[in-house]
This record gives sequence, C-alpha cells and structure tokens, in this order.
Amino acid sequence: MKKALFISFNQAYGEDVTSLLERHGQRGFTRWDEVSGRGSENGEPHFGNHAWPVMNIAVLTFVDADKAPAILEDLRALDAASPELGLRTFSWNTD
Repeated sequence: MKKALFISFNQAYGEDVTSLLERHGQRGFTRWDEVSGRGSENGEPHFGNHAWPVMNIAVLTFVDADKAPAILEDLRALDAASPELGLRTFSWNTD
C-alpha cells in the first residue's frame, strides 16, 4: 500500500523538503513552485504580492506506507525548528 503526501511549505525551506525525501530513499515527486495561500490557524498570508511577498512551494509524492511515519516525523521536526515559516503535510492512503 502507498500513502500520498501533499507537503506545502514556505519557500525559505528551499531544497530542505526534497533533500529530506531523498534521505528517506524517496526519489519521485511532483513539485509546484510559487504556490500562494494562507494557513487556517495562524501565520501570515503567502500571496506573492507587495503586501505579502512570500510564496509557498508544494510537493506531492507517493511513498510506501511503511516509510511514511519516519518521513512525517522528520517533516514535523523541520516545521518545529522554524514554526513561523509554515510547513503542512496532508496524507491519505492510496491503491
């Protein structure tokens, strides 16, 4: 079984997320640069305009279900190190 991971994060993380996936042996992913949005609980909007210039990046990857817990743990640690930046991961089971 596979898990889909959708990861949205502040562009300041740069290559940190893709490097993290590579460390876990996860080669394949789709990445969208310059994604705008706003968190549901707190944090500043990331709209890429003059008032809110920051943007997000989004990654979608499909990982073996047994690898997902370790990847999610490392993503939580990355977010905890700089919570003001914003990093969110959504996961669901896939066939």
